[in-house]
Amino acid sequence: MLSRLSIRNYALIDTLDISFSKELNILTGETGAGKSIILGALSLILGQRIEGKYFFNQQKKCVIEGFFNIDSFYLSDFFAENDLDYEEETVLRREISADGKSRAFVNDTPVNLAILKQLGERLIDIHSQHATLEINNEDFQLLVVDTLAGHETLFAQYKAAYRLRRKVEKELEGLINESNKAKIDADYFQFQFNELNDLNLVPEEQDNLEQELNILSHAEEIKRNLVDANYLLNDDERSVIIRLKEVLQQLNHAQKFNLGISPIAERLEACLIEIKDISAETKKNEQQIQFNESRLTEINERLNSIYSLQKKHRVSTVDELMALKLEYSEKLVSILFADEKIQSLELELNKLTKELTSLADSLSASRMHAIPSIETKIVEILSEVGMPNAILKIENKQLERGQFNLNGQDEIRFLFSANKGQDPAPMNKIASGGELSRLMLSVKSLISRHTALPTIIFDEIDTGVSGEVALRVGRVMDKLAENMQVIAITHLPQIASKGSAHYKVYKDDEGERTLTNIVLLNQDERVKEIAIMLSGASPGEFAIQTAKELLSI
Repeated sequence: MLSRLSIRNYALIDTLDISFSKELNILTGETGAGKSIILGALSLILGQRIEGKYFFNQQKKCVIEGFFNIDSFYLSDFFAENDLDYEEETVLRREISADGKSRAFVNDTPVNLAILKQLGERLIDIHSQHATLEINNEDFQLLVVDTLAGHETLFAQYKAAYRLRRKVEKELEGLINESNKAKIDADYFQFQFNELNDLNLVPEEQDNLEQELNILSHAEEIKRNLVDANYLLNDDERSVIIRLKEVLQQLNHAQKFNLGISPIAERLEACLIEIKDISAETKKNEQQIQFNESRLTEINERLNSIYSLQKKHRVSTVDELMALKLEYSEKLVSILFADEKIQSLELELNKLTKELTSLADSLSASRMHAIPSIETKIVEILSEVGMPNAILKIENKQLERGQFNLNGQDEIRFLFSANKGQDPAPMNKIASGGELSRLMLSVKSLISRHTALPTIIFDEIDTGVSGEVALRVGRVMDKLAENMQVIAITHLPQIASKGSAHYKVYKDDEGERTLTNIVLLNQDERVKEIAIMLSGASPGEFAIQTAKELLSI
């Protein structure tokens, strides 16, 4: 429920702070006093976009705050999903700067307008005489039936089964499409696999072959270089080894007289041993180098085959070709086993369809059982609000057997007639705005007895009614307020007399400015206000007495 509304610097409002009753709240005031301004400010914290700059003081920002007690609305999941702090008293705030920029907050956490609107719709339902689209909406009509049928658990089971069946159905459709396409491509996959498989690729084969090819292609040059290197190291008269031996002899002779030379001699001796080993390895490598024309041809042919497939498949390594081979293999295997998986899914889908059909039938039976009672109860309330000849028929046109949607296999539609001799028809074709308003009031009144509804605001839906009918509408609103918070903006004294809290909206001149204000009326002030509504600005004794009678004083 909306416990408090604070408005600062909006339109004709400088500062306004209203605390509401949890039952029936009445707002009255002369036409143009500012009731619609208060409603407009409230709509901004419910996520409505700003359509203009409405500032009482152009130098200050506009701030609107709504304080809501939400402990009975099961909104903790919504707060968790949107990463918001859950508080039993939640504050929705909208700040609009002088340049028109807007910011929104929920419990001091910044939010976008979409989240503010989603939350606002769960907290406030604004209903005016012209806002009757909801009652014409078939989804809303179905919601009414489901709420009053009281089959929440059954409906939840159906929805879970529907989503699971839909998931399996989509999986089966996708698998069949893939299988059909794969079967068309099977010969292509098999050819590609065979071509790659016949090549018998080995990891790192390409690098090894390219290295070997490089050696064979330059065998003579490599052999010549190794022979020359070995000659310089060992075979030449002035080879590296011979000259190092001579140096070593000189060092050995010198160390007899200077022991500090011994480490140098030892290091040179080690170098000599290493160079002799290098010479031996060089000779060995030279002897192993042989030009093999047949092997060269074989390697070229092998590499050409690898290069050809790489170019064909637009890859550059043997590993990528081997990965392609595995991919084609898996596709061929999937084709072989796809029919088996399709058959398995078809069996599962049939089982889920039977379960869903059973739940849908139970849901339909529950709705059909509830419909006569719903029709009767709504017609009774319509009679209470001055429509004794009204008829409401709830038509259930079921989908073809085996067809389902998220709501079951039922298509609910309300047919309405307000007058004798008039056949029930879709409401948007037959009902006036006032009739639709009273029908919505009757529906909401009935729903409120079965579930927690958000605060409902009736914005002059009493237009076109008067006298005894107005009194009856007031009684229904009063009864509705036993189960939920109701805020009613009205010009009718019969309705105004029913509220548990009565607020008067008025304009006041301060200097050169006109301000909109609101005040909670006490009992004497309320008697006077209702008497004014009955007879005008200067009510007589009769109007005062009538007002007291309406207030049961």
